[in-house]
Amino acid sequence: MFQLNDKTAVITGGGSGIGKAVALLFARAGARVIVADFNKEAGLQTVGEIEAAGGKASGIFLDVSRQEEVTAAFEQVAAIDILVNSAGISHIGKADTTDEADFDRVYSVNVKGVYNALHAAIPRMKAQGGGVIINMASIASSVGLPDRFAYSMSKGAVLAMTLSVAKDYIGDGIRCNCVSPARVHTPFVDGFIARTYPGKEKEMFEKLSKTQPIGRMAKPEEIAALILYLCSDEAAFITGCDYPIDGGFIKLNN
Repeated sequence: MFQLNDKTAVITGGGSGIGKAVALLFARAGARVIVADFNKEAGLQTVGEIEAAGGKASGIFLDVSRQEEVTAAFEQVAAIDILVNSAGISHIGKADTTDEADFDRVYSVNVKGVYNALHAAIPRMKAQGGGVIINMASIASSVGLPDRFAYSMSKGAVLAMTLSVAKDYIGDGIRCNCVSPARVHTPFVDGFIARTYPGKEKEMFEKLSKTQPIGRMAKPEEIAALILYLCSDEAAFITGCDYPIDGGFIKLNN
């Protein structure tokens, strides 16, 4: 079960965090993995780890916010059976404390970046007779989070795009779903805590971990496991759905 043999998967943001965990797991499941990342060094490291473990991988390096770069990079890929839109950035601020430049930056990566990948991949999938798309949404798509105005805006858009794509291309054999994690322990989180709370890293890590009712942050590998299932043939009846993976945050945190 849950094998991706003979499938080619493009994973944006595959050089780090959740995207890297997805890339490594997909390779173990038999997929040929295309690591698409802005950070060439990080992307090549993921490719190297996959190849060292006996898997198949290559890298394409791009800025997801620039459509011409995404289109040109995707054209280098012989086939696109699976697309995982994992590239994204965060931002802290309310509506009146978020300046225009930061709002535009979050929109360009988290919203336009997903659109650009969809725009490049969907015609390929249609021509091949189908495919699977997973978009990285967030619990911020469904509930209000303090000081996350621009980020929440962007992830709400990802959820809406997921539903639209699922509806528009169901007749073309394309399935589209999204996953909505709560906090996930990635290097980004460690860096954020170190920058924002110097000297209080351990205290703030424990505090942020306990905002999930389950009492801890998710591991990137746990998010990747759900994505693997949704991309496998075992999930062939699933499309147009959002999957919270949140340690009880949405339903139990009240």
